[in-house]
Amino acid sequence: TIAEVKAKLDRGEPLHFIDVREDHEFAKDHAKGALHLGRGILERDIEGLIPDKQEEIVLYCGGGYRSVLAADSLGQMGYVRVASMDGGIRAWREAGYPLEAG
Repeated sequence: TIAEVKAKLDRGEPLHFIDVREDHEFAKDHAKGALHLGRGILERDIEGLIPDKQEEIVLYCGGGYRSVLAADSLGQMGYVRVASMDGGIRAWREAGYPLEAG
C-alpha cells in the first residue's frame, strides 16, 4: 500500500522506489525520491541499475496496472523482492504525500 511504502521510506529502509510511467508523466510529477525507469525499458536496463536480485524493489505507475505487469516481469527475471504499489501515483497524490517535478 502507499502507506506501507511511505513508512518504509520515512524509516530509511533500503529499497528501490521506481516509477515505471512514461517520460512525460514522470517529468510532470512523481513521488519524492523515486527513480525513473519507464515500462518500455525496464527489462533492458534493470540489471545495470540493480544487479543484486535480492534487493527490495517497489514499482508504481499511474494507478497500478503497468506496475503489476512490470513486477511480474521482474519476478520472471529472478528478482525475488518486487512489489507493485497499490493505487500508484494517483493514490500517492490523494494521500498528500510529497511529490517532485522534473
